Amino acid sequence: MTGKVVVVTGSTKGIGKGLAREFLKRGHSVVISGRKQADTEAVATEIGPEAVSGAKAIGVACEVTDYAHVQNLWDKAITAFGRVDIWINNAGMSNSRFEIGALEQAEVETVPRTNLIGTINGSHVALRGMTAQGSGDIYNFEGFGSNGSKQKGMSLYGATKFGVTYFTKALIAETKDGPVRVGYLSPGIVITDLSVRDKTKVPPKQWEFTILVYNILADRVETVTPWLVENVLANTTHGARIAWLTRGKSLWRFLRSRFIKTGDRFPELKLPNAA
Repeated sequence: MTGKVVVVTGSTKGIGKGLAREFLKRGHSVVISGRKQADTEAVATEIGPEAVSGAKAIGVACEVTDYAHVQNLWDKAITAFGRVDIWINNAGMSNSRFEIGALEQAEVETVPRTNLIGTINGSHVALRGMTAQGSGDIYNFEGFGSNGSKQKGMSLYGATKFGVTYFTKALIAETKDGPVRVGYLSPGIVITDLSVRDKTKVPPKQWEFTILVYNILADRVETVTPWLVENVLANTTHGARIAWLTRGKSLWRFLRSRFIKTGDRFPELKLPNAA
């Protein structure tokens, strides 16, 4: 193989699937992961034909909150390809946009375990494996709350992403003299299937405001993921933050929205009774 081997957690849909597709299109083999084996195999079959230069896609079921599952994901990747060059901790989930006291117990338990514990599990497994093989890159996904921002209904999700950023910062410091590079991926606001499902979890008035913001700041998977992949492949810096929606870009989009009507860019986000 001349290309790299990439593991992307949570890659049966959304950003993860988009990343996997873009790596394949550039000649890099990918391990697709998700909770159900059938889903991972279906995605591998779907996007596999887009691979070039002998790259391949395989599917491996993985529940990132279970350390043994994550170790199995690494082991299956090694069995299939002999090494892992890039490990991306993308698996994550959001909670209903209600105040913390109104959330169901299942969300209070599941969201932190998936977003934070899942990232820690993945980083730990990948770091050990890559240290043994002598090289590798680990990237952890940031999100709303990573910089300490606060918004009603986002306290649980934001806390997990704040934790991911702290953990990644600490991991970068601890691995600075080793063979493994660690960095952040920050995709900004990306419209995915999860975004569409979110509209049923948000108070209607709040969702109207959310759509206004999305029309200004959000992008689609096929816009963001090629840029992220190109920058991951080009990066040679330990501790790099690869960020699509920078503060400057956000400011520019808000300023532009005052003069250029953003329109209804994402009609799938409309509530059923919306005009």
